[in-house]
Amino acid sequence: MDPGYRSPFVDQFRRDDTPRELKVLAARGGLAATAHEQLALLLLLSDDPDHEVAATVNATIKSIPTDQLRAFLARADAPTEMKAFFADMGISAASHPAADAATPLLDDDEEDEDEDQDAAGTGSSRTDKADPKLLSGLPIKKKVKLAFKGTREQRAQLIRDPNRIVASAVLSSPKLTEAEVESFAKMANVAEEVLRVIATNRTWLKNYRVMLGLVKNPKTPPAISMQLLPRISERDMKMVAVDRNVPEALRLAARKFIVKSVK
Repeated sequence: MDPGYRSPFVDQFRRDDTPRELKVLAARGGLAATAHEQLALLLLLSDDPDHEVAATVNATIKSIPTDQLRAFLARADAPTEMKAFFADMGISAASHPAADAATPLLDDDEEDEDEDQDAAGTGSSRTDKADPKLLSGLPIKKKVKLAFKGTREQRAQLIRDPNRIVASAVLSSPKLTEAEVESFAKMANVAEEVLRVIATNRTWLKNYRVMLGLVKNPKTPPAISMQLLPRISERDMKMVAVDRNVPEALRLAARKFIVKSVK
């Protein structure tokens, strides 16, 4: 079912190649770190072909505190599709909306949350650090929660995580800034999928430095960099034309644009 909510994180679960163990985690409500993502995943997986996943979703939805769920549904940013889904179950929006949706409505992992975050550097003794070795050793559900709610330094590490679910959680974080996106767009050690997601976000592409970073990034798929090339300035076009780090086809295209502009 379409939950009516889109984010890089949720969109990963729309793909047919999402590992089953991650679907099960999401079906239990233990993977998302915000109310929107949690409910979106539950609705998305509610009619999953895997009967165990669908049954787990049903059990999880029944365990969500009704008062919290109704308060969430009363929020202006609660998708219409979500409201309709729960209305069919006899659950309507409350008279007063929830003031905050930054935390999940159901958390099956509260007991060891603080301990794991301290190990990853979010505790009081390491608030400014993100040890790659510690982060890489965390279970995926902890990585996802840090991707959503951790520090800027942790996001800079987790965006390079080989698991695309973790990287997509970084791109869905409400704490993510355009300056970070600009930095990601320039990284040659992130997955192509990260660059594709950035390139499809119209809001981020309004930032010229983000767009330029994608064009000059040798990891950006040529189809994307070629599409963005006409939108950069003449000065930057000249730099791309002689940049041996970008694909030759992109350099040639930049030279052609320069020649046309002279005529």
